[in-house]
Amino acid sequence: MHRTLHFLRTCAEGFAALMMAAMFLTFVLQITIRYTARLAWLPEMFPILEPSQYGWTLEFCLLLWVWIIFFGNAFVVRDRDHVTFDILYNGVGPNMRRAFAIIGGLAVCIGLLLAIGPTWEKFAILRLKRTATLSQIFGDWIRMRHVYAVFFVFLGMGALRYAWSVLQAIRRPPEIEEHGPGRLDE
Repeated sequence: MHRTLHFLRTCAEGFAALMMAAMFLTFVLQITIRYTARLAWLPEMFPILEPSQYGWTLEFCLLLWVWIIFFGNAFVVRDRDHVTFDILYNGVGPNMRRAFAIIGGLAVCIGLLLAIGPTWEKFAILRLKRTATLSQIFGDWIRMRHVYAVFFVFLGMGALRYAWSVLQAIRRPPEIEEHGPGRLDE
């Protein structure tokens, strides 16, 4: 089971890295086209460099950014990678830490699950809306719902992760990370 989870995590990290690479390359393309657009002779010589063909780059970078944020937070970012304000949490005993972990985890889990319904209602209109420029590279099938569909993955996985943390806190009290990553006292 541990190897399977490690493999899935590695795949998720790889997919996030590919999205970052695609966003970076699209950004470089966008900058290149922007600065070569002033050279009127260049598109005449190389029609592929016609600036009007590259309006999609901005919207594609935004799409990738949305996907990187929500996909990454659903599958890649670990709990210890988040910034935490844990002075009160670390100042109490194991039983109170357990209570904090259970109450906080349940609150976040329930909040994420409750957000699915209202978001889905607002999301329904996006099935009709097309993106402004992405049809140039993807065709007419892509809609705004495809751009933001990853948000539901984030809500579901976030709820599952916090439900798991609640189960872990019920089993045993959470431990304090004395010298965790990103601590100022390292």
